[in-house]
Amino acid sequence: MPYSKSVGPFKRTVNQVSIGIGDYFASSQDVVIHTVLGSCVAVCLYDPGKKIGGMNHILMPFNPDINNYDASARYGINAMELLINAIMRLGGNRKKMVAKTFGGANLLMTVPQENAVGGKNVEFVVNFLRAEKIKILSRDFGGHDSRRIFFHIATGDVFLKRVPSLKSLVAAEQTKRNRIRERLEAPGDITLFD
Repeated sequence: MPYSKSVGPFKRTVNQVSIGIGDYFASSQDVVIHTVLGSCVAVCLYDPGKKIGGMNHILMPFNPDINNYDASARYGINAMELLINAIMRLGGNRKKMVAKTFGGANLLMTVPQENAVGGKNVEFVVNFLRAEKIKILSRDFGGHDSRRIFFHIATGDVFLKRVPSLKSLVAAEQTKRNRIRERLEAPGDITLFD
């Protein structure tokens, strides 16, 4: 988790936190949160008055099944509510939060954009933030490149670096999706009574 080192574009030494697929992190400290995105979407939420913020890493846009509702932030609705609540627990004001959003690339170029999970992740995030009246200050969605995101809590600044799509990132996202689908499609335990 956190350690001290020079992070991305930030010249001075700060604490660094790396989040992966289905993770989120919030802080009121001088921290840089970073992640790498493919078709996933990251939302950086920030209360500028109190300098409290955080980031999530959303894998899938839809709601989880009822048995896995609290499983993780990999599902859009969980990721957003977990992050908002974490920021509020640190003293952030939900009504003052603003967002910067990134990701949603179509890494599998053989899949049409309208069927790609990245586009569905983007649609979910934009609709959620609009419904919650959280203003999006900046966004960078779509395309075919992966993105490395650095969110500096002390300033609210986000640095984005485009990187050619990483086959390992595509494979990791696809493996996670396949495991989740298999669990959702697996038959449940049924007890028959005579």
